[in-house]
Amino acid sequence: MNEISKELIRLALREDLREIGDLTSLYFVDEAHRSVGRIVSRESAIVSGVSVAAEVCKQVDPQLSITEDQGDGTAVEKGDTVLEISGPTRSILTAERTALNFMQRLSGVATVTRTFMDRIKHTDARLLDTRKTTPGFRELEKAAVLHGGGTNHRVGLYDAVMVKDNHLAANLKPVDLAERIGELRKEMPDLKIEVEADRLDQVDAFLKIEGIDVVLLDNMSNSQLIEAVSMRNSVNSSIQLEASGGVNLDTIAAIAETGVDFISVGALTHSVRSIDLGLDLVEQ
Repeated sequence: MNEISKELIRLALREDLREIGDLTSLYFVDEAHRSVGRIVSRESAIVSGVSVAAEVCKQVDPQLSITEDQGDGTAVEKGDTVLEISGPTRSILTAERTALNFMQRLSGVATVTRTFMDRIKHTDARLLDTRKTTPGFRELEKAAVLHGGGTNHRVGLYDAVMVKDNHLAANLKPVDLAERIGELRKEMPDLKIEVEADRLDQVDAFLKIEGIDVVLLDNMSNSQLIEAVSMRNSVNSSIQLEASGGVNLDTIAAIAETGVDFISVGALTHSVRSIDLGLDLVEQ
């Protein structure tokens, strides 16, 4: 876990506690009381965020002991214990909601990712996430996608190039795409370069440009995707194709069957339902 995610946890705890702390526990829970708190799934799900919950507990009270009953990426059923927290009851109750908030959200991402993956497991297509993530949560949500069996797209604007229509339009004179890609390749030979196409004539042109790794096929019909795959196979088989736009659980199987290499789905992170998890407290 990087420092950005640790800082996110610190901010979440500060949001809940400020400088005062957990007033309810301070006034109504005996300081000497010790318990075991079991985080239990209330429904079938794919677990994610176990290490995040552990970090929450560590930041609240280093005395808390964590036992991972189920690791990230594990399928659980209703009633399964995912995580056990033992130690001072005050600290367990202080950490409870923040730990659950993270785990519920991240398990939601992992679960929906697995659902999408199940629809395309009969094909060679790989499921990609996007940058449509909760601000500050990107590392955690992308890890949850991996826990669900998906594949990470670029992390941010800094680690790959994706050239879209808006980039090419925002110039005073037409851009020589091949020339710019050539310059970029010289400066950063290992950088992934992707270009967006929403028409087949663009696909044909991009397939002939040296240095492109992936062509993004934006909002194309399945028949257009099939034609793009055929064009790629005959012109430049080293370039990979990514389908994007209009992808949901009802459409993804047919999209994968067109032969594209990747399918990117913003819904993996931008509109998931949190999984129902709860904490059951048992006196130690």
